[in-house]
Amino acid sequence: MKIAVYGGSGYQGGLVLAELARRGIEPVAAGRDAARLERTGAPWRVAAAGDREGLVSAFAGCDAVVNCAGPFTVTGAAVVRAAIAAGCHYVDTSGEQLHVKHVFDTFTTQAREAGVSVLPAATDGCVPVDLLARVLADRLGPLAGIVTVHVVTGGGMSRGSLRSVAETIDAIRAGGLIYSGGAWRAGGPARGEVRLPGRAEATAVAAFPVPEVVTIPRHVPVGHMAGMTEAALGEQLNSPLTPEMIDSLPDGPGAASRRAQRFTYVLDATGADGRRARGVVRGSDTYGTTAVIAVESARRLAAGRAGAGVLAPGQALPPEGFLDFLAAYGVRWSIEPSHISDLSDTS
Repeated sequence: MKIAVYGGSGYQGGLVLAELARRGIEPVAAGRDAARLERTGAPWRVAAAGDREGLVSAFAGCDAVVNCAGPFTVTGAAVVRAAIAAGCHYVDTSGEQLHVKHVFDTFTTQAREAGVSVLPAATDGCVPVDLLARVLADRLGPLAGIVTVHVVTGGGMSRGSLRSVAETIDAIRAGGLIYSGGAWRAGGPARGEVRLPGRAEATAVAAFPVPEVVTIPRHVPVGHMAGMTEAALGEQLNSPLTPEMIDSLPDGPGAASRRAQRFTYVLDATGADGRRARGVVRGSDTYGTTAVIAVESARRLAAGRAGAGVLAPGQALPPEGFLDFLAAYGVRWSIEPSHISDLSDTS
């Protein structure tokens, strides 16, 4: 098996290459800068995101592509198109909601006709949350609604993530999309409070463009869905970031900082019959966990374990099986009866 990593010389790309090496999978580092690619120590091929023929050539002979080169809203579609043309399964590490929706809207037919699987947002946040939503739905039946809340403490952000934030700042400020009545639409900057695991006091939360709002309704019967994050994090990300400010920062958090980071993702689900349940995902090291998820997802797609087309995690991966696989990497999940706090109306 051979897997190409586009953006292989970047921060997240380097972690994906390291995970491929740990798993004994042959890598190909691809990107636009030959000098930086050479320093990865992996076989490398040069191709800019705007060079379709170069991208197809760079992916030729590979079983899958992991795209780590953001901002994905700007360049992601070109890499998806080239991977499909090269006959490669495709995974990316995007957390950009509008990019994920664009991939579903644009490439579903092309990928299906080419016989390849496309899985956007193979990240620490989207994949476990999407899979846990499937588990909740299997237990509750059709869902009236789901609200997800993302909480991340410690660590730091890579330059690539900050560039993605800067590129999608308008969507962040607007609160992103919601799903309601069988369609996606702008939800507005809703706010509210929710009681989170391990916290005695209610936490202020705000609407945020998380990718699972796009992926979950594609395989889970749900009437309404919205995504939130801690209001304090949303306000922090709203701070203006210039390219010069981003370029002056380190590539990303160091290993010790990543180990000290903690994430908690909460899904509050309400069944059509009024029953409620809460799913919780906990772990550490968002970037390292994303590398594990992206590599394992690409490996499974390349092994032919999913159908063709653009797929949500719950369509491409076995929900409980993949969640249990992640336990070896410190990701824990649980389901408990819910005591959903009152959230501001996000409908």
